[in-house]
Amino acid sequence: MRENLLRNILLVVVLIFIGGCATSKHAGPDGSLLRRAETGEVLRSFNIDPALEETILSLDPERITEKDVRQVLSRAPAPHIMNIHGGIYPVHLAMESFSRFLIGMGYPQEAIKNPGNGSYSYSCYDSSEKLAGILAWHYEHEGLRPMIVGHSQGGMQAVKVLHELAGKFDGKVNVWNPLTDAEEERQTIIDPLTGTEQPVVRLTLSYVSAVGAGGVTRLLPNQWSMIGRLRSIPDSVEEFTGFSIGVDFWGGDFFGLSTSNLYQANGTAAVRNVKLPGTYNHVIIPVTSHLAETEEMRDWINAYTPVEEPRLDVQFESQSMNILWAADVWHSIKKHWTLELKRLIEAKRRLQHGQLP
Repeated sequence: MRENLLRNILLVVVLIFIGGCATSKHAGPDGSLLRRAETGEVLRSFNIDPALEETILSLDPERITEKDVRQVLSRAPAPHIMNIHGGIYPVHLAMESFSRFLIGMGYPQEAIKNPGNGSYSYSCYDSSEKLAGILAWHYEHEGLRPMIVGHSQGGMQAVKVLHELAGKFDGKVNVWNPLTDAEEERQTIIDPLTGTEQPVVRLTLSYVSAVGAGGVTRLLPNQWSMIGRLRSIPDSVEEFTGFSIGVDFWGGDFFGLSTSNLYQANGTAAVRNVKLPGTYNHVIIPVTSHLAETEEMRDWINAYTPVEEPRLDVQFESQSMNILWAADVWHSIKKHWTLELKRLIEAKRRLQHGQLP
């Protein structure tokens, strides 16, 4: 019966998105986004109410409520989130469902969509150099370090991007403009908070997560370069969460039953490992848009405290499929949204006091 329910939910999701997946190219924004950001430009253009700044600075990043999201954070910019889906059609629709979950929880959709084509997720077959270049572009123009959420092969690609940014491959990455979908002839950005020029390979992201990454997908040619690297997290991210499933025939090493599924930092990154229940289905874990539809569910998710082996100990009237994964990722996204805004506000104040270029 549970299997029938899962199939029916996925079918509904597929039908919804097939009807609405066509997107038109966004109208071109301010021309400044089509060129390199100038020193101090982002900080000078960051303009929110001083009272709102004080409220943001007073927030506890580990305890962000729905009220905080709706009345405080949503009135300020948000870091770009790069959701990377797996490779088998129509699994990308599941990741689009997760994007809609984030929007339903109060995250601005413009910070999730690809600004060039309006899509809600990136492909795991996009090169890791391109994805790293796009993330650098977003940071240079927005001043908030991006995040990545990867599913299945998309999780492997998320870790590969971290190794790109750490210079573990050829050591050089070009900036990639997502508006024009074109590589730029430069390998450096102007750090928007310090005004200094830095190579793309020195960029550090705020938060990255991967779920169901590994297993048989390691055998695919586009992932061969990750042999010996997948579970090793470099310093190109501040916080990383790796999710494994109790029994995962597709994305788990030794079906998810071995310690080889655990991620480790090879430097200073804060790395968490979370084991999801064996009843979770690898393919449809990101199907989560339904979780933001009721106040009861949103309240539980917003109050969630991360643990290594979460268990659901309440019964909801509506479907709660995948809630443990969604709640953990949402907790981290709220946290780093808050932390990135604090960094931006503090940098702006240093500029106002003549402490930055």
